[in-house]
Amino acid sequence: MMKKVLVSILIGLCTVNLASAIHQTTFEQARSLVENAVAFLKANGQEKALAEFNKRRSSFVNGDLYVFVYDLNGVMLAHPVNPELVGKNLLNEPDSKGKLFRKKIVELAKAMGSGWVDYTYLNPVTKKEEPKTTYFQREDDLIICCGAYAVPPPLFGG
Repeated sequence: MMKKVLVSILIGLCTVNLASAIHQTTFEQARSLVENAVAFLKANGQEKALAEFNKRRSSFVNGDLYVFVYDLNGVMLAHPVNPELVGKNLLNEPDSKGKLFRKKIVELAKAMGSGWVDYTYLNPVTKKEEPKTTYFQREDDLIICCGAYAVPPPLFGG
């Protein structure tokens, strides 16, 4: 009996640690996608970069991780998952909890150049509203972003 309890505890701890590691890796991947997007922008120019960032199938889209771009006024310039947002000023559009996260992204990008912002957003993979953390980096008059959903994917099909 005691052996079964210990095995159950060990399995639980391993599962939590694995989920945490996957979660951390996802945030690292989001940051890496932004850094790669900035490098692509510098190498290819704004017009070509925005065209690439708007493609649903590109190296800047990976499951629920994707690069999106705002200008310094909060106008969406690239969004491969929701192209209907492109061209719209979203600065004062809140998330479902009322947070003006885009305004925060723009303010922090102007003040600090890069950082992270938390909010709630519709996950294109799960089709559910989930906590999301976005890494952003300002490059000239653009803010390059990529967010990771804070809910780790279910392990082992569960």
